Amino acid sequence: MVIDCGRERALSERERQLEARALWFPEAGRALLREERLRRPGTDEALVETLFTGVSRGTESLVFHGRVPESERERMRGPNMAGDFPFPVKYGYAAVGRIAEGPDGSVGRLVFCLHPHQDRFVAPAAMLSPLPGDLPPERAVLAANMETALNIVWDAGIQPGDTVAVFGAGTVGALVAFLASSIPATETTLIDPNENRAALAEKLGLAFANGNYEGPFDVAVNASGSDKALGAAIAAAGQEARIVEASWHGSGDAAIPLGGPFHARRLAIVSSQVGSLPPSHRARWTFARRMGKALQLLADARLDALISGDTSFEEIEAAYSGILSSPDTLCHRIRY
Repeated sequence: MVIDCGRERALSERERQLEARALWFPEAGRALLREERLRRPGTDEALVETLFTGVSRGTESLVFHGRVPESERERMRGPNMAGDFPFPVKYGYAAVGRIAEGPDGSVGRLVFCLHPHQDRFVAPAAMLSPLPGDLPPERAVLAANMETALNIVWDAGIQPGDTVAVFGAGTVGALVAFLASSIPATETTLIDPNENRAALAEKLGLAFANGNYEGPFDVAVNASGSDKALGAAIAAAGQEARIVEASWHGSGDAAIPLGGPFHARRLAIVSSQVGSLPPSHRARWTFARRMGKALQLLADARLDALISGDTSFEEIEAAYSGILSSPDTLCHRIRY
C-alpha cells in the first residue's frame, strides 16, 4: 500500500485548524464578512467563542471611511487587528466571549479581549481579562470605552468639589461624566447639541445642557470630536481652568480659538489618549490593572443605557454602515 504522506500532513493540518468568520473593511465604506481559518491554541493561548462585540462608533467610523492619517497608522494598529491601513483591514476592540480551550482552569471563563468583530478567535491568555462575577457579559462590551474614560479622568485631575463640564454625550463622554459625578461634591454637566441625549443624562443621574452652557468650570473634557465644542469650552472656562481634549480628529483639521479669553485666563489644554498611562499613574499601574478596574466600574446597571442597539453578527455586514451614520448610536452591540 502506498501512503501519501503529503496528503496526510495536509489533512492533519486542517484538523488542527478551526473555521471562523470575521468582519473586514475591504475598501472605504464597505463591510464584508469573511471566512478565516484559525490554528488551535498553543501554550499560554486560548480559543474564545465570542458572545458579544461592541461597535465603537467614533474610531471605527474613521477606520471604515479610510480617515486614519498616514502618520498615525502604526500607532493606530489595534491589538489582534489584521490587514493594514487604509484597506483591507479587520478592526475593532470590544469582544466578550467564553474560553472554549485554554490553560488549566480557564475553560468556561467569561472574558473581555481587545479584538475585532469575529465569531471565534485565538489570543494569548494574558490578553484575556476575566469578567467580575457581578458584570453581565452583555454590558461588558463597554469595557474599552470605560478604560478610555478612566484614563481621561486621570488626565483631567478632577478633584472633590470641582465644577466639571463634559462636551459630547457619546459613549466615552457619558462615561467620563458618570465617573466625574461620583467624585465627592463635584458638579458635573454633560453637554451635547442633540437634545435626545437629555434622556441618557437623566438615566445616568447627570445634569444636562444642550449646548447653552456658560460655565465657569474648573475642568472640562471635550469628547465630542468637534472643534466647535473645544471653542465653547474655552469661552466657558474659569480662570486657569484645565481643558482635556479627548477627541481624535483623524485626518481632519481642528481650529482652536487662541484669541479672546484663552491667554487672559491662562487656560491649559492637554491631550488624553488611552494608548499611554498618565504620568501620575505610570509607575504603579499596568494596562492589565487599568482594564481590570474598568470592568469593575461597569457593575452599575444604569450603564445599560449606553447600549443603543443590538444586531446579530449574521446581519452586521448590511447594517454596519447605518450603525455608524446614525446620530443616535452610542455603543451598538453585536450578538453572536
